[in-house]
Amino acid sequence: MTDILLSPDFLASAWPAIALTLQLAGVTTLLLLVMGAPLAWWLARTPSRWREPVGALVTLPLVLPPSVLGFYMLVLMGPHGPLGQFTQWLGWGTLSFTFTGLVIGSIVYSLPFAVQPLQAAFAEMGPRPMEVAMTLGARPLDAFFTVALPQARHALLTAAVLSFAHTLGEFGVVLMVGGNIPGQTRVLSTLIYGHVEAMEYAQAHLLAGGMVVFAFAVLMGLALIRQRSQRRAR
Repeated sequence: MTDILLSPDFLASAWPAIALTLQLAGVTTLLLLVMGAPLAWWLARTPSRWREPVGALVTLPLVLPPSVLGFYMLVLMGPHGPLGQFTQWLGWGTLSFTFTGLVIGSIVYSLPFAVQPLQAAFAEMGPRPMEVAMTLGARPLDAFFTVALPQARHALLTAAVLSFAHTLGEFGVVLMVGGNIPGQTRVLSTLIYGHVEAMEYAQAHLLAGGMVVFAFAVLMGLALIRQRSQRRAR
């Protein structure tokens, strides 16, 4: 295993995939928090009749096979899809098989992991903190940033960790949307798939084992966060 880990060929293929995976997970997590927090707030607070359909749409990636979601994302961003036609009209070409396409697919796929923890935290908060802020003269937007988000900081951390970890491990969506282009769209999961296809099981074991250890560490970290949150609540 040590010989394989230090092999120039293995390092030449593994490090770019690791760097691209971390970059994809970081960008996706940041965008999910920016987009997911207002959406979670709306879902937790709105009396609109659109709340349930929008909530179901947000949750849909949890139950859809990743290949199905990836297929429709590929069609959407392809040359004949509405998004693909729009980006071609802007002169950007199509987003499929690009890093930007991977980010869009990852955002859709990991959206429930960002929205659901925040939605639960905002719903548990109740209307009282915001009402108090309003009586002190705070505008709704100010109250959201100075009252709601600080009170939901543990949920924000949970959403960030889950989104990052989930993006690291996604396979079906990134393979459908981005393919497996070295240096451009090849991430860890597709690299492992390539090693397995080539029957290079030792290389696959090294990469897959590292992801197992990381996933376990993430789950342990979330458990510790919940324990500390519960102790402070008491």
